[in-house]
Amino acid sequence: QGLLQESGGGSVQAGGSLRLACTASGNAYSDNCIAWFRQAPGKKREGVAGIVPPRNFSTYVDSVKGRFTISQDIAKKMVYLQMNNLKPEDTAVYYCAAEGCGCGSWTLGCTYWGQGTQVTVST
Repeated sequence: QGLLQESGGGSVQAGGSLRLACTASGNAYSDNCIAWFRQAPGKKREGVAGIVPPRNFSTYVDSVKGRFTISQDIAKKMVYLQMNNLKPEDTAVYYCAAEGCGCGSWTLGCTYWGQGTQVTVST
C-alpha cells in the first residue's frame, strides 16, 4: 500500500511562483518514476514533470521547460514542483502520481494518485 499527499496549491497572478509538495508513504515511494500531472477544466489529464529517485533523472513536458523544476528529498520521501513565471494556461488541478507512470511517456496508468491541489493563475 502507499499514499501520496499534495500541498502548496493556491492562486497567483501571471508571472508569479508556487511550490507544490508531494509527500509519499509506503510503496508509493520507490526507485520508479514519481510524476506531476495536471488537469484543467474540460481537458485531459496531462503529464507535467517526472523524477526517478535515486537516479535524480528528471523530465518535463515542453510547455513547462525552463519554468518548472522538479526536485526531491529522498530522506523525507518528498517530491517538489517549483513553478515560476506562471501563466493562466497553467491553471489546473495538479496531481502527484507514482508507480507505473513512465517519466516522459506520461501514461495515466499510475498505481498511486494524490487527491490533487488547485493552482489558479490570473491575468
